[in-house]
Amino acid sequence: MLDQALNETNIKLESAKSIAEKANLAKSDFLSSMSHELRSPLNAILGFAQLIESGSPPLTPRQKSNIDQILLAGWYLLDLINEILDLALIESGKLLLSLEPMSLNEVMSDCQAMIEPQAQKSGISLTFPQFDRTYFVKADRTRVKQILINLLSNSIKYNRAGGTVVVNYSANTAERIRISITDTGEGLSVENLSQLFQPFNRLGREAGTEEGTGIGLVVSKRLVELMGGAIGAESTVGKGSVFWIELNRTNAPHMALDDDKSLAIGPAKISADTPLRTLLYVEDNPANLLLVENLLERRPDIHLLSAQDGLRGIEIARASLPDVILMDINLPGISGIHALKILRKDPTTAHIPVIALSANAMPRDIAKGLEVGFFRYLTKPIKLNEFLDTLDAAILFSETQSASTNTGKI
Repeated sequence: MLDQALNETNIKLESAKSIAEKANLAKSDFLSSMSHELRSPLNAILGFAQLIESGSPPLTPRQKSNIDQILLAGWYLLDLINEILDLALIESGKLLLSLEPMSLNEVMSDCQAMIEPQAQKSGISLTFPQFDRTYFVKADRTRVKQILINLLSNSIKYNRAGGTVVVNYSANTAERIRISITDTGEGLSVENLSQLFQPFNRLGREAGTEEGTGIGLVVSKRLVELMGGAIGAESTVGKGSVFWIELNRTNAPHMALDDDKSLAIGPAKISADTPLRTLLYVEDNPANLLLVENLLERRPDIHLLSAQDGLRGIEIARASLPDVILMDINLPGISGIHALKILRKDPTTAHIPVIALSANAMPRDIAKGLEVGFFRYLTKPIKLNEFLDTLDAAILFSETQSASTNTGKI
């Protein structure tokens, strides 16, 4: 009887585990799909707004103000999408971190440069520490930036007019270093402090003017803990709050000689004798195609070809042999990944650098794209400078490949 009861219990546990795993998979698939569907229209909104902002003739002050509002709202929406996806990945155990020795001094300097414009716009005085030495922590550099920017942004957003934000550090132990962010905001009650790291809980600020979802602090807490650190807060109503994180200290990394540094690629310099290059864009969304067409009007050195599906893209690539191919992933007929594999197997097109430009922006999507052989993987909505820099890199790579091929034929 006891054995039978144990077997029944095990069966129930396995069934419950299976149901939970399927639910997590369904949630992950839904969020991936949601991200794709939201990023596609955002690509047009932010892309054309960037084109207008940087176009000629210059905008009037009122037009500039209107475009700034479109960009501000669009990038903010993208941040919210990313936060929701991060939380889902963390909860499903699928978030990958790269824990390596990194200079905390450098990251803090980067964060200072990124956050100072927000502080100046809000009239907040911002002070960063002068480190007495270089400190290294074992952490994911990108995620540490994300955490610090989130905490700094909150300390500015919820501060009082003319307030201050002071960033400091303490390295009292050999194991950890603490970064503290002190603000002069309204402060939090004991009850609010206890609810601080609950998802979607904005502590009664929903009716206020500050935007937010209550996700950022939750994501920050989970990220810090995944890196083996800690996060916390103290607050006094009417005086302000102190948010802090602790990260594990480590030794400086061994610096190896890097032969690839000489391959750094700068921006394209277009002159009258710059040769004409051909770019093939495989994209089924008319708005995305129009965006790239408009953008390349500023690049007279690039001739644009287009195809609306993967098979047609392969035909044009074989016939025209473009210098660079820009490829969407979700295409009618065959996917961009399938199209890339066909191009790679064909000796006439195998050398052409193919850049992925996709609304599939989950980490696993990017990793898969790079693994199958895309030259770069850009996500929608595009950032114009990043797009042009990547295009220049692909053109340079194409020129290098052609030179190597011609040398081999001599």
